This record gives sequence, C-alpha cells and structure tokens, in this order.
Amino acid sequence: MKAGPFSLYDKDVSGPVGPATQRTALRLPAGFMKNWTLDDIAWDAFDRSKVDPELLKLVKAAALVEHNGYEYATYLKNVFGEDAEFTTAIDGWAREEVQHGEALGRWAMMADPTFNFDTAFKKFTDGYKLPLDVTTSVRGTRAGELMARCIVETGTSSYYSALRDAAGEPVLKQICAYIAADELRHYKLFYTHMRRWLEREHLGKWGRLRIGLARIQESEDDELAYAYFAANAPAGAVYERSVYAGAYARRAYAVYRPGHVQRGVAMVLKAAGLDATGRLNDWLTRLAVGFMRWRSQRLARAGA
Repeated sequence: MKAGPFSLYDKDVSGPVGPATQRTALRLPAGFMKNWTLDDIAWDAFDRSKVDPELLKLVKAAALVEHNGYEYATYLKNVFGEDAEFTTAIDGWAREEVQHGEALGRWAMMADPTFNFDTAFKKFTDGYKLPLDVTTSVRGTRAGELMARCIVETGTSSYYSALRDAAGEPVLKQICAYIAADELRHYKLFYTHMRRWLEREHLGKWGRLRIGLARIQESEDDELAYAYFAANAPAGAVYERSVYAGAYARRAYAVYRPGHVQRGVAMVLKAAGLDATGRLNDWLTRLAVGFMRWRSQRLARAGA
C-alpha cells in the first residue's frame, strides 16, 4: 500500500513492534473533534480515586509548557516574518497550544486542589526564557526550523497518546486524546510548510535527520526540566537541571509502550524523507524502546 504524505501507520499504539508489512494507516482517533473547546470536556466525570500521582506530576509540567504557546509563536513569527501564509497558520496553532495548557491545568487543579496553575506558570516563565529577539532560526535554515518543529509535534503526539493509554482517570484520558489528535494535525501543518521551504533551501534527507536527532537529544534540556521544577518542587527548592530533568524523564519514559515509540519513529523518518515503514523503523524503535526502559529504570534506582 502506498501511503500519502501524512499517512503513517498505527495498528496498535500500545502493542509490540511488528513487521512493517502488517502496519495499517495512521488515522485520527474515532470521535476526534477538530477545534474542540474546554466545554467539550466531560468535567463532571472526574474521578479522584483514579488519579495516578505520578501522572499528575507529568500533567502539571506539560500544562506549563503547552500554555506558553504564544511565546513559541512569537519566535516562529520572527523567523518567518515575511511568510504570511505560515505566520497566519501559527496564530491558530498557538491558540490550540494555549488551550491544551488550560485543559491540563484545570484538570491538575481538580486532581490536586493545592496546585495553583497561574502561580506555577509565572514561576516557569520567569525562569525559562525563549530567544524572542532573533530573526533567524537557531537551526540554521527555515526548513531546518520546520524539521525541528515536526520533531516536537512527533514527540507531543506520541507522548499524549501514551498518557491517554496510561491514564485511568476518564477526564484526563479524554483531554489527552484530544491533545494527541491536535498534535498530529500540528505535525501535518509543519510538514506541509517544510515541504514549501525545502523547494527554496534544499535541505537534504540526512541534513533533516541530523536536525531531527539533535532536537530529540534536547528533550532533557532546561525547558521540560524547569517546567517540572516549577510545577512540582516544594517552596524554597533550588533548581538543579540534572535533578529535575531526571525526575521528569524517569516518569515520562515509563508511560511509553512500543507502539507509541514506533509511530513516533515513523513520523521522524517521514519528516526526514526516509522510508517510515521499513527495517530502519524497526531497528530504531527497538533501540529507542530499550534506551527509554533502561533510562527510566536507572533513574528510578537513583531515586529520581
């Protein structure tokens, strides 16, 4: 079967890795609502007895990063200033990202009434700053910037799919399902515009893959570590990147199952212009799953 430009595969995102020939096309979840609002969430179905305290810590941190969407939009609009088609699309993207933060933050405050989302968000934005005074991409080219954005959306789509499947609390499960579907659309958005810019800048497959791998390595940088600190550290705690990056990674890596990773690898390879469904995917998936399990277990033994 020949897939379209955004058709990957997803037979079972939580199951074991299988042969590429047995995979089916990746589609949005049944019941997915484009342009959903907070009113579409079944808040009355919240069940405190099913809240997982470890997932709650991840959700608090994720809420802060998502809610910072307008800052990311400012950076992207600075880099792509004369591209009206892209900058217009980014306004809509940013609104959805901020709504993700609002939904996750509201759920977190229901799950933990002592959590103050506004206070935590201010702590996060006071301590973590994006480079908003630039007019060129930190990736070197605009095509490279869009490749990096594809990686981010790959990570978030896979992550919220994993959280959805790990969550027992029904409202969190619904929120994560909506967000995962949004992030898949966002991947499509950045992929589409990357293809436009590739016609001008001619960034090759291996150059894109290099940028993608570099962006993946940044997953344990200050952004997520500081968000975890701002959301979960006790009053008076001092930020240490290694401590909070480890605490976040230990919990985040633990929620992934092979199918989530396999889909993410496919999206990375697709963005790089490589075969998303072949042996390279199988090999990279096994490598990534093994690393994530090893890293999570190692951090747990260290008390992260």
